[in-house]
Amino acid sequence: MKIRKEIKDNNEFYLWFNGKLIYKKWLNEGYSKVFDKGAWGKYTSYSITDFDLDETPPFFEVTAILNLTSTEDGGRTKPISSGYRPDHVFEFEKSGIYKYAYIGDVQLGSKHQLNPGESAEVKVRFLTHQPIEKQLIIGKEWFLYEGPIKIGFAKISNIKLPSE
Repeated sequence: MKIRKEIKDNNEFYLWFNGKLIYKKWLNEGYSKVFDKGAWGKYTSYSITDFDLDETPPFFEVTAILNLTSTEDGGRTKPISSGYRPDHVFEFEKSGIYKYAYIGDVQLGSKHQLNPGESAEVKVRFLTHQPIEKQLIIGKEWFLYEGPIKIGFAKISNIKLPSE
């Protein structure tokens, strides 16, 4: 097992596991991107499970209509359940590559699961230690990804700030 950490001149932290980039953090901005969730949870002292801590940090709660892409159209093959944590993407570079992926978990409420091809009103909790507030606008759409695969999209219908 070979772990390499590096901070570049532009104040970006990189973490490699066995030669593969698994994590990047923009230190000046305070947000990060996990590239390999399996390696990240196993081989680092910090995990993306902030929502599961005894003292959960503050978060923005967004009510949205979530549409999962059908399996036939390239989406997931299995349903999701509450606590699902895809990459949430709001902006793309001109090249088509997404700029940032935000950390957020999907809460289905009374619904047990959501199948590919289905839609539902959900709550999405976004951690406040990432610069997401500029993206939180009622009516704004964003995309859900699992790595490079777009598995759905959502549209904001309500926003609850941490102090509310």
